[in-house]
Amino acid sequence: MSPGIVLRTVPVWLILGAAVFAQGPIQLRDMTSATGIRFRHDDGSTGKRYVVEPVASGLATFDYDGDGRIDIYFLTGGPLEGRKVANPPTNALYRNMGQFRFADVTQRTGVGIPGYAMGAAAADYDNDGWPDVYVSNFGPNVLYRNRGDGTFEDASQAAGVGLPGKEAVGAGVAFLDADGDGDLDLYVANYLSFSYATHPRWTYLGVHVYPGPLEFPPEPDHLFRNNGDGTFTDVSRASGVGALAATGMGMVCADYDNDGATDVFVANDVMANFLWRNDGKGNFQEVGLLAGVAYDAAGTPHSNMGVDCGDYDNDGRLDFFVTAFHRELAVLYRNLGKGAFEDVTRRTGAGEGSYNQVKWGCGLVDFDNDGFRDLFIACGNLYDNIEEFDRTTSYRARNTLLRNLGNGRFADVTSQSGDGMQLRNVGRGAAFDDLDNDGRVDVVVLNSRTAPTILRNESPGGNHWIQVQLRGVKTNRDGVGARVRVVAGDLTQIDEVHSGRGYQSHWGSRLHFGLGQRDRVDRIEIRWIGGGVTVRENLSADQLVTILESEGAR
Repeated sequence: MSPGIVLRTVPVWLILGAAVFAQGPIQLRDMTSATGIRFRHDDGSTGKRYVVEPVASGLATFDYDGDGRIDIYFLTGGPLEGRKVANPPTNALYRNMGQFRFADVTQRTGVGIPGYAMGAAAADYDNDGWPDVYVSNFGPNVLYRNRGDGTFEDASQAAGVGLPGKEAVGAGVAFLDADGDGDLDLYVANYLSFSYATHPRWTYLGVHVYPGPLEFPPEPDHLFRNNGDGTFTDVSRASGVGALAATGMGMVCADYDNDGATDVFVANDVMANFLWRNDGKGNFQEVGLLAGVAYDAAGTPHSNMGVDCGDYDNDGRLDFFVTAFHRELAVLYRNLGKGAFEDVTRRTGAGEGSYNQVKWGCGLVDFDNDGFRDLFIACGNLYDNIEEFDRTTSYRARNTLLRNLGNGRFADVTSQSGDGMQLRNVGRGAAFDDLDNDGRVDVVVLNSRTAPTILRNESPGGNHWIQVQLRGVKTNRDGVGARVRVVAGDLTQIDEVHSGRGYQSHWGSRLHFGLGQRDRVDRIEIRWIGGGVTVRENLSADQLVTILESEGAR
């Protein structure tokens, strides 16, 4: 033994690789090949390294046909200037057939209009009982109206939300009831203004790379007010959100200050994040710096990608988690109340395991049903030639899973959480829903330039759960924006219904609460947009509960 060399014991699973690994409390199994899903993402690469290529795309999981099973809608780019293809790729909708099998229904449903898709959100904007889908693109956006017969129609022009002639690169989108009138409005984030003619050529250490976002003019976001008749009015300027321009990426709408009005968080790339505070009437003031979420604890702007919200420490307040570039920590902002947040990334361990990777889609999700939300991060570099000039990272990467220990800290359990967490890919959007209705939340990751990753949650049983599906009557049908409080013995949790979140994606219209060993729920309390309250009491665990706005109202 040479002087100075210390031998350390290495676990067997590290020596043998992914085939054998230590078992952890969360187990995610790779089911991709068995699902029947044949979708492959296309970023329209031409070799010219257009800035739009590496930031595409997100996805959406939702029940489009009302059969009680969560379906998957994948987004894709398309051919950019300089690339000719006989059959342009399209977005793809896969119907959940049960038993983790999916069927491609894109052509039958009509949601495959060619374009260059970035983000999507699903919600019933016309309150007719069927979820619709809005897709942001590089180019005109598309609103797919669900006819209720298994097909969709392009309602972009009729509704007034297509943004024809748009040169902006789209980003995250979300439905929300901004003014509390019972109809869902639409927030559309934009990334930057892109032109083939002025696209710069960048090199780094002699290697041709993608240019940064600050080489392009930023674009202001859009807010469309729902008129209640199937049409929308652009109120971007009047509402305040059109007054500022930045490089929007992922976004989420949430009532961070618990005043009954839905606010908007937009993750901006290499710029300060936006936190738009809603006055309850649909007027917004940007308070990101004041609230403490514009930058990290050191006052540094990050290359922010995706953002999710959830109450990680069960203190009754919604926290934000934001992903970032390699050599940047993802940031967990703890909600302190009274409109203030604190960067607790290092204290909690929420930045472990992914520092040297580019981080995209993310979710605060309780995978082991212990009553505490874990963190999943989709990883994959922006540069496909990163190894030519930076050997501290890689183009393909493992996703990261951090388990919430229930004491205010997270632990990196990626290596102990099943074969699905050992895969190396180029993740972008991620979505989290119970695909097989077994009471455990599964994972779908859209990977750039290749097939997606479908992970089945096979975590050991024993912990209980409850799922809540809301049905608005006076408010929007999906209950978007409603605050749900679940009490089970000594455990109290909150959540909200969101439409659009993460990295340009959508999931979680059905709320999921882990209960640990508690087999009953004492109380479910729903505060609807507008202030109405519905209460259900004394429910058995391990079931999906559908709650109407008028049911048990007070």
